[in-house]
This record gives sequence, C-alpha cells and structure tokens, in this order.
Amino acid sequence: MPFFDFIQTDPQVSALLSQELDRQRRGVELIASENFTSYAVMRTMGTWLTNKYAEGYPGKRYYGGCEIVDQAEQLAIDRLKDLFGVEYANVQPHSGAQANAAVFLAVLQPGDTILGFDLSHGGHLSHGSPVNYSGKVYNATFYGVEQETGRIDMDKVAATAREVKPKLIVCGASAYARDWDYPRFRAIADEVGALLLADIAHPAGLIAGRHLADPAPWVDIITSTTHKTLRGPRGGIIMMGKDKDNPWGRTTKKGEPIKMSAILNSGVFPGMQGGPLEHVIAAKAVAFGEALQPSFKTYGAQVMANANAMAEALVERGYQLVSGGTDNHLMLIDLSNKGVTGKTAEATLGQADITVNKNMVPFDTQSPMTTSGIRIGTAAVTTRGLKEKECVQIVDWIDALIRKPDDEQVQATIRKEVNALMEQYPLYPMV
Repeated sequence: MPFFDFIQTDPQVSALLSQELDRQRRGVELIASENFTSYAVMRTMGTWLTNKYAEGYPGKRYYGGCEIVDQAEQLAIDRLKDLFGVEYANVQPHSGAQANAAVFLAVLQPGDTILGFDLSHGGHLSHGSPVNYSGKVYNATFYGVEQETGRIDMDKVAATAREVKPKLIVCGASAYARDWDYPRFRAIADEVGALLLADIAHPAGLIAGRHLADPAPWVDIITSTTHKTLRGPRGGIIMMGKDKDNPWGRTTKKGEPIKMSAILNSGVFPGMQGGPLEHVIAAKAVAFGEALQPSFKTYGAQVMANANAMAEALVERGYQLVSGGTDNHLMLIDLSNKGVTGKTAEATLGQADITVNKNMVPFDTQSPMTTSGIRIGTAAVTTRGLKEKECVQIVDWIDALIRKPDDEQVQATIRKEVNALMEQYPLYPMV
C-alpha cells in the first residue's frame, strides 16, 4: 500500500505531505525539540487504532471493545517502566505540557506556590509562565541562571525556596545545556516540604541511554515528551521511580491510603483528558521498544558527541554559548557579539535549508519575537547519520551565513552544499 494511499481522494493534503517530506529530506534539522521517528513508529500512528475510543485505563474502561487496545497500552506502560527503571508510568498525556498540567491538577490547589525555571532563562511555558495556565492558576515563582556563568546557582535556588515556600519545585528546561543536580534539588525540596517534579522532555532519551543523571531515585514525579531525544511520536508521559502513599492523607471510602499513582492517573483522566489516543500510544510502545535496544545507547552517545563537536567549533569561531558549552544535545547561542538577532539568523539559515529556532537568552534585551539568540540541537541530524565531521561542516556554514546575512549568493551556494550533503543520508527511502 503506497504511503500516500489517499492521493486520489485528497490531492491537496497529499501534495502538502509530499512538500513537507521533501523539506525534511533536503535540509539540516537543528531544532532541539525535533527528531525523526522510525518508519515503524510513524506508520503505527496511521493505523485503525485511531478509530477506538477508550476512556479510562487498561482493564477499567468506560467503553466496550477495548480488549486489544488494553494490551497495546499495557505494553507501552511496561516497556516505559523497563526503559527508565520506574514503578509507575502513565502513557496517556497528549503532550509534555498536558502531562505537566495533569500533575499540577493532581497535586496542587489553585493559588498554590510553585517554583520553576524562568522561561526567559531557558525554562518552559508550562513551568509557571504568566501567559500559560500554570502562571494563571498557580502562584508561580522562579529561579534562573547567573549572568556570568549561564548556570543555575543551587544556593540561590535554596534561598528562593526558603523565601517562597513552594508546594512544588520543578527542575527541567527547554533551553538549558547542562545536566541537573537532582540530589541537591531533593535536599531543597525536603527542607521546605515541597514535592519535586523533573520535566525531562529534552534529555529523556539521553537519560534512558544512561548518558545523563537519572532523576528517578531523587524526584517525586517525572514528566516528559516522547518525541525529542527519545525519538518517538509526539506525546507525553508521567512516571514515578517509586509509588507511595500520598502525603496529604487522602483515603478511600474504606479508609485505605490512596497511592500517588492513583492520584496522578486521575489528574490525566478524568482531570485533564478524555479518551486517550490509542494509535499514538501504540506508536509510543514501538518507540520504547526501539529505545530498549543496545543501538539506542550508541545513538545517544553520538548525539552528545555531535553536540560537543558543534559547541567546540562554535566557540573556536567566536560564538558565545550560554553556560560556555553543553552537557546534552543542545546549545543556546548568544549572537549579541555578532550584531545579528535571533530572528535574522533563523531566517538567514532557513534560506540555506538549515532549520533552527530563534530563542531568548538569559537577560535578553530583545523581544521574544526578535531575541538575541538561537537554539540548536543534534538529535535529528544524528538520526540521519551525521557524525562529528559533518557537524563541524554545518558550523562552518552557519558561520558563513551569519557573517553575511543579506548575501543571497552565499545562501544559494550553501543551500546547494547542504542539499548535496543530506542526499547522502536518505530520510524514509522506503516512501
């Protein structure tokens, strides 16, 4: 069956799909939150499981006919628990932001204080940004990085926690290039009586591959997406290293303590979502199975090697990296010393088929729609098969383009070179 098997019934959509596949094939994808799923993951999402409504959880559904999707969802749960070595997993959240929303709903009351990583310093919207539900429903307070180092000062985090006394502390980011000190966050949370949530959306695949610190022994709850370094379908998950009785003394009608797993499950359904996307959950199961293979650990190591190669090459060419380098798959580049805004850099690189996203840097003087920086990551190019040599070549192209952001000839020349390189690393050749 051809992949675009509905081309006769909807040629307009089919044409757009073909155009997007061509865009992905010919370009260098450096957006840190993007990756390329396997063909198996992608095709699983496009199956008849999308037809099945299945409110509830395996074995406890509100609809009939769930015998098969129960098995698929349980397989995803079991594989995820095995992958991260955790006791509890929920695979139903539609996204990382909804996973966070479900956790907040489950463990907080409106107006409770949360302490999260400042969005303007590399945090995430769902960690308390005033434009997000998390900053509207809850009393959001923040910690950030130091201007001199671009790193989090844990002593200042502790001081802020003592001052604001949060009910929940969030560690995790969308644009922070360093690993996290989970034991110290645990100590701070214990001191002020807070729950501790690790949002590992970006480094999840690197944590699963045992390349970065594991939050499971230290935090109360873990949330993540499944599509960044984990290389699965777009979606969210919630995990706990250990299940335990809830800390608020909530009991069943029989007076038995309610487990945290039950409280978190209720935050997802019925609290935040209705019917789960069983076709996506099956695709998550496929991705988790892939991540359990030895080759995935090798992939993660190459992701980090490529990131380090790019970071070193950028520094050698005079670029300022927030925090001076990277421990993971991404880096945040401050372009202030280059006289180019993030918006201009994103557009210029895009003309050469190099895709990045403009991004605010800590203490940015530009607006969020302009920014002083760009964020880049190596998960997607590593999936394509690129290694350190090619990543350094990409840095040379980036440098040439940023040096002459208005030179259309430079853009055209590099675009041809980019396209020629990526032809050597076919994307979905079976299509």
